[in-house]
Amino acid sequence: MIDDEGQQIGILPPFEALKMARAKNLDLVEISPTAQPPVCRIMDYGKYLYQQEKKEREAKKHQKTITVKEVKFRINVDDHDYETKKNHVLRFLDEGDKVKATIFFRGREMTRTGLGRQILERLIKDVEPQSIVEFRPRQEGNTLHAILAPKKTAVEREKEREKEAKQKAKLEKQLQQEKQKQPAPAAAAAVAPNPTPQA
Repeated sequence: MIDDEGQQIGILPPFEALKMARAKNLDLVEISPTAQPPVCRIMDYGKYLYQQEKKEREAKKHQKTITVKEVKFRINVDDHDYETKKNHVLRFLDEGDKVKATIFFRGREMTRTGLGRQILERLIKDVEPQSIVEFRPRQEGNTLHAILAPKKTAVEREKEREKEAKQKAKLEKQLQQEKQKQPAPAAAAAVAPNPTPQA
């Protein structure tokens, strides 16, 4: 048996252990039922549960859930539309999400799956610096898709943002100091007297 301060008391009959716990207005909790004899501890069980819950909440706060965002393309996509969708892909990757690039073939478009593959390969090449290809373009029924994952982990991205923020603050501080060093503008130059009109 262990008391509320972590000191070992020794082996006690259950009745005595309960009596001790009640005297301190605490609970008797079995912490190792398989041991011979079972190990019990005097503690505030409600407080213990609250602390465990608090730890779990803290752990969840620091977890980043990775979601898969889908960006759909068509085989006859215009250059401007392609650029817009590529920018969406880059933004999702920057936020730490995976991206599923999909091309859906309708009717006769099934005969031109090569065009769809070219679009996805072009996308992969364009976003290569920020992404890792998890699945190369593959066809399932009338859809062709590829999955891209961000190159940097959430921690690395956070560090990078902090570094950029520090650099920005440093630059602003330098600009502030330079402004203070500059002398105040001199008073307006004395006005020259008007020339006398000639007769």
